[in-house]
Parts: sequence; C-alpha cells; structure tokens
Amino acid sequence: MDKPGAINWLRIIVVAMIWGSAFMTVSIALRDFDPLTLAAGRIVIGAGALYALMRARGHHLPALSERRIWGFAIAIGLLSSAVPFMLLSWGQQHVPSAFAGMSMAALPIFVLPMAHFLVPGDRMSLRKTIGFGIGFVGTVWLIGPGSLTQMSNDIEALARMACVSAAVCYAVGSIVTRLCPPVNQLALSTAALIVAMVLLVPLAVLVEGVPSDISVRGWAAIAYLGVVPTAVAFIIKVAVIRSAGPTFMTLVNYMVPVWSVLFGGLFLAEALPPQLFGALAVILAGIAVSQAGTLRRLFA
Repeated sequence: MDKPGAINWLRIIVVAMIWGSAFMTVSIALRDFDPLTLAAGRIVIGAGALYALMRARGHHLPALSERRIWGFAIAIGLLSSAVPFMLLSWGQQHVPSAFAGMSMAALPIFVLPMAHFLVPGDRMSLRKTIGFGIGFVGTVWLIGPGSLTQMSNDIEALARMACVSAAVCYAVGSIVTRLCPPVNQLALSTAALIVAMVLLVPLAVLVEGVPSDISVRGWAAIAYLGVVPTAVAFIIKVAVIRSAGPTFMTLVNYMVPVWSVLFGGLFLAEALPPQLFGALAVILAGIAVSQAGTLRRLFA
C-alpha cells in the first residue's frame, strides 16, 4: 500500500487552495468569455506553460511510436481537462462558484470503488470506508438545503448535474493516470494538455467563434486559470496520484469545497452557508479516520 508522506499531504493542501480559487476565477472570466472558449483558452495557456517548463528542464514529449503512452495521454487530457472544464464552465453560468466547488466533494465516492477493483494495493478497508462515509456526510451537509440559495428550475438542475458529472470525469481520470505506464510526469502532463487543446480549440471556435472585446479583468482571469489551476495544479496532481494513489488524491476534494465557499463569499459576495464550519469539522473527521495510520506516522 502507498505511504503518502508529508510532501504529498502538503501537495494536496496546496492543490485544494488552488482549485478552490479556480471556481471563483471561472465565474469572473465568464463575464467576458463564453464557456467553451474559456475552457479552451485556459488549456491553451496551461499547455504552453507546461511545454515551456518541460523543454527548460530538458525533457521531451513521448515519442509518437509510444502509442500506449499517447493513448493514456489522450484519455487523461479528455477526462482530467477538456470535458470537466467544459462542464464546469457551462454549469457555472447558472450556479454559484461555491456550489461548483462543493460538487467536487462527491469525487471520492466515485474513485473508491474503481480503485478497489482497478488499482493494485489500493483496496477498501473497513476504516477507510467508514472515514470516507463520514467525510461524505459532511459534504452532503455542506451542499444540503439552505447552504445556498434555492435552485429549482430546469436549467439550474442541469447545471448542477454538469458540475457533478465533472467530478465523475476527474474520478475516472485519476484512475487512468494511476494506471499509466512509467513515464516522466511533466511530459505526461504536457502531452495530456496538448491533446485537450487540439480537441477543444477547434470546437470552441466552431461553436462560439473568436472572442472579442475582452476586458483586462477577463484576460487576467483566464491567464491565472491557465497557469495556476491548470498547469501548476496539473503537475502536482499527477505527482500525487503517481506516488500516493488516486484514493489519497481524492482527499483534496474534501478541502476544495471549503476554499470555494470562502473565496466565493469573500470576493463574489456569494452567500456563506452558516453550517460551513460544522460541515468542515465532519469532513476533517472523515479524513482523520480514513488516514489514521498515516497521520500517526506523520505526527509520531
């Protein structure tokens, strides 16, 4: 069984803060960009940033003859970037950024059974199952009635489904990343984003056209999304999954909702659910139970 270690705990805390801020930034960027264009734009910037970093470190993309690696890169690019970015960008036109962030807390529920059957050494135990159950109860409490303004019409229901579907994509993408054969992490991340860019940019131009009259705020928002939550967080995410496993990586999704609610409340004046702190305590309790052995080793 993988032993995450202190470095991976630090990584998922940083990723949680980055991804929590991303939902707020998407809401800001959507004031200037259409959803497909926003998703494509952040991927273009992220792919460019990763490619420059990869070349600066002396690495190269996998050879075209490495068809298996490129097959995984295509799957990862679709499931971890292109499709969930599209779903979240569209969904956030109709739901608060805090809700989009909260929906990511459902990801462990999808990862846990898949990892149990597909990832060697990442099996469900009674303690882990109880811990994830406690954490999920906390996220249900966080998302439950009264946590946000009521959203009852059809388009809002579809938007909520889009956000949850993005979590499903991330879950499957995490499993695929874990199962990928040994390859340089930076090269894999870059290849995956390049694949997502090649697939998504033509679609965005065809459906929404070339963007115009973009404000400085809009450019700043999409630049941040491309460099930090897309490129930087993608590298950290791949490193965690490859070294500690997809189930451990899902712990970040118990933290992301808290940051998304805080950022949305502080910077977008979105309603801050009064039960936030109680739900946070339950979520952290679930993490403590599921990772009790690791926590003992860390703080012994």
